Amino acid sequence: MRDKTILLLEHHDNPRDDLATIYLRESGFRLELCCPFKGDSLPDASADLFGAVIYGGEPNVTELDQFPYLRDELKWIENALANDLPMVGICLGGQLIAHVLGAHVGYHDRGLCEFGYYPIKPTAHGEAVIPEPMHVVQAHKQHFDLPEDAVLLAAGEIFENQAFRYGSRAYALQFHPEISGDIFRRWQDSDWAFYDYPGAQTRAEQDQLLPNAGSIQSQWFKGFLQHVFEYTDSRSNRYNCLVP
Repeated sequence: MRDKTILLLEHHDNPRDDLATIYLRESGFRLELCCPFKGDSLPDASADLFGAVIYGGEPNVTELDQFPYLRDELKWIENALANDLPMVGICLGGQLIAHVLGAHVGYHDRGLCEFGYYPIKPTAHGEAVIPEPMHVVQAHKQHFDLPEDAVLLAAGEIFENQAFRYGSRAYALQFHPEISGDIFRRWQDSDWAFYDYPGAQTRAEQDQLLPNAGSIQSQWFKGFLQHVFEYTDSRSNRYNCLVP
């Protein structure tokens, strides 16, 4: 039987105040942080892990020669999928999962990006996981096509494929539900914020959307993690609290 350890596969030296870290720690999981970009070795994907969260980051799947550690991550994901490990890939993490499954990952054909809070809506197959349309945090220039045999769960206006499930346990998200309002404020002030790219929202647009959208997204994400990793929030005694 798998233990209560969830692997956090990270691509930057980020503070551990993201919502995945907070919610999973509050729920009693042991969290194992792994940073291959710093030389960390990935654990055996067939080991007694309970699951994994694969974060986003600046590297792109199309830049494997520039970021060779991504090749190790791709092999690890392949093994994790073979072992039916519960897994959530976020932005780059979702793109890595899609790449392993043979789907194209690359730039928008018109050079568009997303940076801000953008609307997504569930597909007919996704309503059990994403019950209502909502605005979510986006910060990406590349995106994934839908892999063969994957189930599309949510669609967007600029980038159609926003979330898919592969099998019953692996989820790939193009958006960033782990990002709280406070973290997004840091992103707005960062030196990498790409306001000058086509498709990016203005800071004023982001500021208007953030309070309501951030609250709905964070509430949804808490229930989503319960759904993926099959645990109950002891404080609410609810298993599937996915409705915002």
